[in-house]
Amino acid sequence: MPKSKRALRVVLTKTAKKTREHKTSYVETVRDAIDAGDRVYLFSYENMRSNHFKDVRLHFRGGKNSGKADEDGMGDDDNAGDGRIFLGKNKLLQIALGRTPEDEHADNLHRLSKFLTGSVGILCTNQKADDVEEYFAKLAVEDFARAGATSPKTVVLRKEQVETHPVSMVEQFRKLGMPVEIKNGRVALVGGRTEWEVCQEGKELSVEQCKILVHMGVKLATFRIGLVCRWEKEEGAVEEL
Repeated sequence: MPKSKRALRVVLTKTAKKTREHKTSYVETVRDAIDAGDRVYLFSYENMRSNHFKDVRLHFRGGKNSGKADEDGMGDDDNAGDGRIFLGKNKLLQIALGRTPEDEHADNLHRLSKFLTGSVGILCTNQKADDVEEYFAKLAVEDFARAGATSPKTVVLRKEQVETHPVSMVEQFRKLGMPVEIKNGRVALVGGRTEWEVCQEGKELSVEQCKILVHMGVKLATFRIGLVCRWEKEEGAVEEL
């Protein structure tokens, strides 16, 4: 009997690693983007969602094909607009900007490096500062929360919300911990309840709670990008925002 492909073991030590040449190329790509722009923004983000972040990339790069950039910002430049975004490689970004006045790529860029920790990235752009800052100030996209996140509010389901679902979902709801039954051909809360609490404010969300919230269409997460500071090429000035 032939062996199942699922039984094959993958030796992780044999997977390809990023070469020194790749890292050097990345640093040069970042520096080229800095040279091509008028200013550099350092930003932080919360509740990252790749589908929403792709829209941000497209906004600053322009062109239909520019959304093909990978997570480190090294994508197809054929339709690049007036900006590039880099994130996910903080140590390499620090090298690209410079960590000290002696090795910085341009005047005062080393001052941005100290902020390159955690969930952050940089935007190199030619767009006017007012336009960039207005765009990010308005950027807030609601999405479904993920397991492990802290619930920003208490969510209580009403019987009317439960009744809209087909009876075929009763078993699925029960497996998720919902007290439901079939009553008069409709999904109902057990014991004639009129409401049921899914989660409490300030408590960590479980996988089951998140799935329930998705089924009920309740979005508790908000994708946001906050600007931390801005570097201006002309003056070499850094301003915290």
